[in-house]
Amino acid sequence: MSTALETPSAVPRPAPGLPPDPASFVRVRTTLPRRPLPPNAARPPVLTPRLVLRPLTLDDLPAVAELRSQPEVMHWTMLGRVDQDLDETRAKLETFLPPNDEKTYNFAICDRETGALIGLGGCHRWGSSFGWPEVGYMIRKEFWGKGLATEFLRGFLAAWAGLEREEVEVEVDERTVAGEGVKGVDGLVREQIIAVTAEGNGRSQGVLEKAGYEWFVDWLAQDFTKGSGPDSKVLLPTYRHFPGGETGASGQ
Repeated sequence: MSTALETPSAVPRPAPGLPPDPASFVRVRTTLPRRPLPPNAARPPVLTPRLVLRPLTLDDLPAVAELRSQPEVMHWTMLGRVDQDLDETRAKLETFLPPNDEKTYNFAICDRETGALIGLGGCHRWGSSFGWPEVGYMIRKEFWGKGLATEFLRGFLAAWAGLEREEVEVEVDERTVAGEGVKGVDGLVREQIIAVTAEGNGRSQGVLEKAGYEWFVDWLAQDFTKGSGPDSKVLLPTYRHFPGGETGASGQ
C-alpha cells in the first residue's frame, strides 16, 4: 500500500508470529462475495465526495504507468521498485481486466472534478497469505496527505459489502478465527478482508484504522528486495475488516 496520513496511536503488541503456512490452515464455513465476481462492464462507478471509483480499462495504461513510475508509491509494494517498462505495467494492469476481472475487484481511483486517474485500489488477491481476500491501494504522491486514501477505502468497502454473498468453505490461517467476536450467526465464521502492511508504513496503517480495520497480528517475512540473508526480514503488521457486520448466507 502507498499513501500518506497520520500514524496510528502506539499500542503494545505481542512479539511477531510465524508467517502464514497453508499446510496448517483450518477449514471454516463463512460467506464471501459470490463468484464469479461481476465483470468490469457490469460494475457501476462508486462515488465519494471527492473521488470516482470506476472499472479499469486498457486505455488507462498511460496513467497507470505514470503512477507506477513514482518511487515513493512503489516503495511500499511487494515489488519495491518502479516498473521497468510499459510491458511490465501492461501485464500488471491486465490482471484486473477481462477475463481476470471475475477474480479481482479493483478500481481506477479518479479525481471526481477532473476525471483524472490518481490511483488504483481494491481486492487484488482473492486468497491472501491468510486465505481471505486482500485489499490494497496506491495513490499518486501529489495527492498524499489529503485524506483521499481513507475516502477511497471507505467507498470501496461499502461497494464490497454490497456484493451478493454466498455461503462457502475456505481454508484460512487459524489466527484469523481465534478470539472473541469472530463467530457469526448460524455457526458461520464472520467474513474478513485482509490488509498487509510493512513496518514503518504507519500512514497506511492509520488509513486502515480510520476506515474500520483492526490490527490482529505481526509476522516476519523474507524481503527479497534486500537479498536472502538473516538481515533481510521485514515485519508485516496485518489488519482485517469484517464486512457488513454479522455474516449471513443471503445477499447484502
